[in-house]
Amino acid sequence: MIVCVCNNISDREIRLAIDLGLSTMAELRRELGVATCCGKCHSCAREVLGEHLAKGADALREQVLRRPVLST
Repeated sequence: MIVCVCNNISDREIRLAIDLGLSTMAELRRELGVATCCGKCHSCAREVLGEHLAKGADALREQVLRRPVLST
């Protein structure tokens, strides 16, 4: 889905940018140009950012909790 019509940025591109290390709206704005023209996409982009960061945190938490505990 296109999130930023002005710059033709999709939710997929935003998620990929997050996977590559971006984690704030300021970084998305600087690197992708999201919400730099009319600004109507800001709330949707922020939602995609928040959901994808939360999903990544959940996946990381799940990996850590599955690690074997070594007793000494």
